[in-house]
Amino acid sequence: MKAALLGRSRDGQTSKVHLAADRKCRPLAFILTTGQAADSPQFIPVLKKVRVRGPVGRPRIRPDAVAGDTAYSSRGNRAHLRKRRIKAVIPEKKDQAANRKKKGSRGGRPVSHDADLHKERNTVERLINKLKAWRGIATRHDKTPDSYLAGLHLRASMIWIKDLTRTTR
Repeated sequence: MKAALLGRSRDGQTSKVHLAADRKCRPLAFILTTGQAADSPQFIPVLKKVRVRGPVGRPRIRPDAVAGDTAYSSRGNRAHLRKRRIKAVIPEKKDQAANRKKKGSRGGRPVSHDADLHKERNTVERLINKLKAWRGIATRHDKTPDSYLAGLHLRASMIWIKDLTRTTR
């Protein structure tokens, strides 16, 4: 039996969608967690679910670069990306930078990221807006996590189909 993935708040049930998107605002992977769950621990599980099929061969599972906001700027996430030879486009948190500077030369080198690539991080925000354009996802009326996740997958399918039919004309 699957554990409930719904958090509780004063207003009712809460949930949070962690997702990956490509540069065309198309969804690549979803994970649903309780509303109070932190973002950073979900980074690696979402990245492991990414599969992009090409015209031939196996699906691609290693992107060239991953852009994210400062919530994903953890040592573990950066180490995982380095190990898989994926470029991290994630700015460093201010408190992390301050702690590194406080250590002096033992603190290591500053984290660098490509500012131009980081500007494309808004594709995730735009994808969330496309998902929420469907009222069932925006209002979160589903009672079970499975039905909410099914709605997310259905809406994602609609986004992909619309994009694919637009490009084949």
